[in-house]
Amino acid sequence: MDERKKLKVVIEHWIEHNEDHAAEYKKWAEKAGGMGLERTRDEIEEAVGKLSLVNHHLKEALKAITAFYA
Repeated sequence: MDERKKLKVVIEHWIEHNEDHAAEYKKWAEKAGGMGLERTRDEIEEAVGKLSLVNHHLKEALKAITAFYA
């Protein structure tokens, strides 16, 4: 597999991996809120938002690779 194709696969993996983590983080944010740990909940939710932004950029990078092969 050439390096560009490998990079595409790696980026796809990163996106999926981040989505799995985000789901877990959200679950724990809710638990923290339920324990009265509002600041902890808020910080975890902030992290989820940042992870969403990371995935946005990774998806844009993926589009650029896909366009290269079109």
